Amino acid sequence: MSLIERSEQISKILKNLPDNPGVYKYFDAEKKIIYIGKAKNLKKRVTSYFNKVHENHKTSVLVNKIEDIEFTIVDTEIDALLLENSLIKKHQPKFNILLKDDKTYPSIKITNERFPKFYSMRNRVQDGSEYFGPYANSSMMHTILDLIRSTIPTRNCTLNLSESNIKAKKFKVCLEYHIGNCKGPCVGLQSEEDYLRSISQVREILKGNINKVILYLKQKMNEASAEMQFETAALMKHQLETLENYQSKSTIVSNFITNVDVFSIAEDEKFAFVNFLKVVNGMIIQTKTLEYRKMLDERAEEILEMAIAEVRETYQSNATEIIVPFEMELSDNTISFVVPKAGEKKKLLDLSLKNAFYYKKDRLDQYEKLNPEVRVERLLGVMRDDLRLKELPKHIECFDNSNFQGAYPVSAMVCFKDGKASKKDYRHYNVQTVEGSDDFATMYEVITRRYKRLRDEQESFPQLIVVDGGKGQLSSAVQALKDLGLYGQIAVVGIAKRLEEIYYPDDPLPLHIDKKSETLRIIQQMRDEVHRFGITHHRSRRDKGTLKNELETIKGIGPETAEQLLRELKSVKKIKEASVTLLENIIGKAKAKLVENYFKDTGINSKKA
Repeated sequence: MSLIERSEQISKILKNLPDNPGVYKYFDAEKKIIYIGKAKNLKKRVTSYFNKVHENHKTSVLVNKIEDIEFTIVDTEIDALLLENSLIKKHQPKFNILLKDDKTYPSIKITNERFPKFYSMRNRVQDGSEYFGPYANSSMMHTILDLIRSTIPTRNCTLNLSESNIKAKKFKVCLEYHIGNCKGPCVGLQSEEDYLRSISQVREILKGNINKVILYLKQKMNEASAEMQFETAALMKHQLETLENYQSKSTIVSNFITNVDVFSIAEDEKFAFVNFLKVVNGMIIQTKTLEYRKMLDERAEEILEMAIAEVRETYQSNATEIIVPFEMELSDNTISFVVPKAGEKKKLLDLSLKNAFYYKKDRLDQYEKLNPEVRVERLLGVMRDDLRLKELPKHIECFDNSNFQGAYPVSAMVCFKDGKASKKDYRHYNVQTVEGSDDFATMYEVITRRYKRLRDEQESFPQLIVVDGGKGQLSSAVQALKDLGLYGQIAVVGIAKRLEEIYYPDDPLPLHIDKKSETLRIIQQMRDEVHRFGITHHRSRRDKGTLKNELETIKGIGPETAEQLLRELKSVKKIKEASVTLLENIIGKAKAKLVENYFKDTGINSKKA
């Protein structure tokens, strides 16, 4: 299809889009679905893809590949969300956010037969059975199964307990009956009605409604006791104690929160982690963290909506209240979204967030161990966001000045690449145009010299310049870049004396960085390194200058002669100990005599040849 034909077809589809909620599908030239989305208003949402320039490169690529559009109208936004989720799982379009789930978690199945059984399994089968779960923590699932089996006797055999088979007495009771784990429905010792009451109790426990089962057992225990069936009453007392012991060990969050789903999200540039907690009768009965790989720079709200749809389908949740960390555009008459500010619900949300952030850290640590480049990219992404930069700071240069009472001014530059020191790119600068202690003028000179050279030699510029100093040094660096015509091409910031304060050009207020941030750790490393590197050079130059000044106090010895002696003999000590013949060979007979007489007068004689 030509560009004109494509444009005409898309325009025609856009004009006919309804204002209803629904789901839309984008197709490429090969009639393959490449993206599925949902919308509160199909016309507004789909049209927005084509009437603006997209900053995200992947979104631009997606739009350029769209050759056809199909849509489905639904009644509500929730319906659109659920339909979108099921279609994405079915077709797995390459531009949709990807739910990463590399393992199938087990569920508990209640079979669809005359005397139902229950057991754990991983792969669900659409055979009319009920499923509870999945359970991310398999040990917790087995604890629940053990609890149920120890309190509610049910069969675990594979016999076909049809009415005709039981009447024909085809079966005999097994060991499970004799040890009290089954009441013998296979031989008619337990009616179907009574058995189904037991299964109903199993169902309530799996839903988290343990209190209902406890009340039922208490009632039956009292009835058995009143009828002097003491063995039955003792058995029920044991079952009650087992249930109450399990309940005491469960995570109780509130006696007032009955049926609530809790969602929170932790994300970075590439991944998002959504934690889900299921709360029934004040207890957390289910928890899971879903991992998503971003495809089109999706917003946190979009990802959370996807997770809500996934969880409600997978866990068959019917909660009418959902606790979330921020306001949701999603609306439905049957569901209320709550953003708690305090109280028990806020504690629940905080617990969910804690789990999401822990899971995020654990997963990213694993990825970084497998691929160190992931760590570098993540670190640079954190620095970019913390420092409000437009691009990843792969190359950073940091400057600092040193002088001694206004003398021997020097400047140092250290270079960090991919978050690590690149020592081969370090540079020292002996200040040439500044007299005395003038940090502002020194910074202007050094920034000018450094970036004029890079510009003239057509070398690549850093993404960030860090100036060790406050607003004054930063202003000098900015002016130097402006005079070179480079301002705006390189980001530049200043570090205040308080390390967590970062100054920006044209911004009177500093940015405060979290003391636990990795960005602050890198900046601290740069500052320490530029101090060390600058002070080492400064001391060397100062010591050399002090020695040179001592030689220049000798009458008849000028700066050039002093420099010549130091260049040849390296130190005043060696000059003092040098023979007259050696001195004569370096600076001539007359000047050698002056040096010899000077040190003789100060109490140290040069050696005779």
